[in-house]
Amino acid sequence: MNAVYLAQDPTLADFGQDPWWLVLIKVLFAFVVCVLATLLGVWFERRVVGYMQVRPGPNQIGPLGLLQTLADGLKLAFKEDILPKAADRVVYFFAPAVSVICAVTAMSVIPFGPMVSIFGHRTPLQVTDVSVAVLVVLALSSLAVYGIVLGGWASGSTYPLLGGLRSTAQLISYEVTLGLSVVAVFMTAGTMSTSGIVAAQASGTQLNVFGQEFSAPGWYALLLFPSFVIFFIGIVGETNRAPFDLPEAESELVAGFQTEYSSLKFALFMLSEYVAMVTMSAFTVTLFLGGWRAPAPITTFWAGANSGWWPMLWFFGKVVLLVFVFVWLRGTLPRLRYDQFMRLGWKVLLPVSLLWILVLATMRKWEIMTPGLRYGVAVLGGVTLLALLFWPNRKPERKLTPQEVVDRRPHGSFPVPPMDLQVPPSPRTRRVVAEREPANVGASSDPKEV
Repeated sequence: MNAVYLAQDPTLADFGQDPWWLVLIKVLFAFVVCVLATLLGVWFERRVVGYMQVRPGPNQIGPLGLLQTLADGLKLAFKEDILPKAADRVVYFFAPAVSVICAVTAMSVIPFGPMVSIFGHRTPLQVTDVSVAVLVVLALSSLAVYGIVLGGWASGSTYPLLGGLRSTAQLISYEVTLGLSVVAVFMTAGTMSTSGIVAAQASGTQLNVFGQEFSAPGWYALLLFPSFVIFFIGIVGETNRAPFDLPEAESELVAGFQTEYSSLKFALFMLSEYVAMVTMSAFTVTLFLGGWRAPAPITTFWAGANSGWWPMLWFFGKVVLLVFVFVWLRGTLPRLRYDQFMRLGWKVLLPVSLLWILVLATMRKWEIMTPGLRYGVAVLGGVTLLALLFWPNRKPERKLTPQEVVDRRPHGSFPVPPMDLQVPPSPRTRRVVAEREPANVGASSDPKEV
């Protein structure tokens, strides 16, 4: 589908024309959004999880507990900053900054709204845009893992190193899946520019179902539903959020890569996690949920819903909805085992992504990409993917007895004593038996009876 640009949609030619002070205002706005997203994101997560667990959550400091996160941040700032003796000082210091900088920079190519007038200058509500803006976001999300890996390695401790290695494995496993899911968006929109992808989702699609004409939204979450599901699972894994938070698994690695961090450095790692969650949610909105455009029910009775400053409301509303899904997953799903996590990425998501790309490419090559067929194939592919993910397992096999497990071990494996081997009595037991023998003539000398 070719991109249909409306008069209010920014193009690549609209960027690079702003005065320096306007660029500075937009950069500061994006930075403030990231900082506020962390402060409100922590509060939002604690309140939602508390509601799910039938408890109040933070409700003492400020109205509805809104200042609780700010108080926690101030407490972290005044805590003692501990430096492990075995740590690499330079890398240990800069590792949290790498994660934060990459997460914040990715927000610069996310469109918040259409063309607006700021102090008499007509400018897009976006810091900047390039022809490969989507690849910029993917590259920055890949570089952010360096902060985790370097932080775990530079700590000079075992558990942080294991957490860093796990994060590397997650990146390798799910970056391929993310890239393949985004390829479907490139093929459909015909551009890698974030503003161009939002504009490509502007027009609806006229469908004829059983003789009835109706307009379906052009969001890629519907047209490319399998890609949307795979992409969202991939960003959950790449941002180290539950149930994929293996690099910081408390039950296995204490706190993972950030075990040896304290004070502001620990706060920076927390900041990078929540900024990455908000950035990837905004990226998902841009690619699959129409960006800053209002949902179809609103535009049917309000023609000006996508003009002026109103689109920022729709954009942040969609972002909050996806952040709620992140929190929802954390409050409901248990953490996956490491082998389950790797199997999901390599044996389920990757083959399905490749198959879906081949189906789309075949439809485009044969020019059979009609609107009805596109929606039908998307629904069929999405149902198939969900069936693969949530289909109940087969009936578990009978659990083997310990003796059967020993008998099935191959010849030459490590030696295992027979199951009926009697444990020899301890020296103390033998001594007690020997002392009692003269006084208990005729009594049994079996140590088990002592």
